[in-house]
Amino acid sequence: MLELERVSRHFGGVRAVDGLDLKVRDGEIVGLIGPNGSGKSTTVNLVTGLFSLTSGQIRFRGQDIAPLPTHMRLQGGIARTFQNIRLFGQLTVWQNLWVAQNSPADRAKRGFFSRWLGGQSGVRDEIVSLLEFSGLAHKQDELASNLAFGEQRRLELARAMATKPKLLLLDEPAAGMNSEEIGQLRERILKLRERGLTILLVEHVMELVMGVTDRIAVLNFGQKIAEGTPAEIQKDAAVRKAYLGGDAAAAEGGS
Repeated sequence: MLELERVSRHFGGVRAVDGLDLKVRDGEIVGLIGPNGSGKSTTVNLVTGLFSLTSGQIRFRGQDIAPLPTHMRLQGGIARTFQNIRLFGQLTVWQNLWVAQNSPADRAKRGFFSRWLGGQSGVRDEIVSLLEFSGLAHKQDELASNLAFGEQRRLELARAMATKPKLLLLDEPAAGMNSEEIGQLRERILKLRERGLTILLVEHVMELVMGVTDRIAVLNFGQKIAEGTPAEIQKDAAVRKAYLGGDAAAAEGGS
């Protein structure tokens, strides 16, 4: 579904992403992990069009998407959440979901009012389903800014789902969550895969990554240093070195 070929993004002399090859197949959950500053979020920004490529190719469902602006990638089926929550704080939970809807029928209606009046029953049914999925039905009339942190995380995921994506990129969705919330997030991600979604997950919470992914790619200084199943990645010496440092990895190996 998604293919990155020799993808690079440089900021002056900094090679944030450097010659990255990565494939995400239809129906997979692929993890993208690495130390802070390794290029994970930059990769997400390249796929979604917030950053332009320095070099390389990005193909989505066989199409070169590098020339496409962000909104056309969204319309084509690529959605994301953000490491730092970006909700419409002065809109209600319901309104945050409504403005995000992205079906061809929605786009055929010009303007918010014609969209609302032209398909009210379908609009409401979709939003009700998303509210139930995210556990926010009882908060539908609350301003997004008034939600607790974990609820805001759930709303951002639901808003991404409102766009009807085929590929969902999750950028550190567990950041700031407690263990109970992380467990609930794990179940939601697995349910999304059951619904046929393909997911690229950027995350530091290894319990979550190891519990939901089919494959994991590991970045360090913008380059992929390992790729494999969760079990393979856990045993990889290069991964341990990247996370722990040479001396720590050696000490671990000798213990």
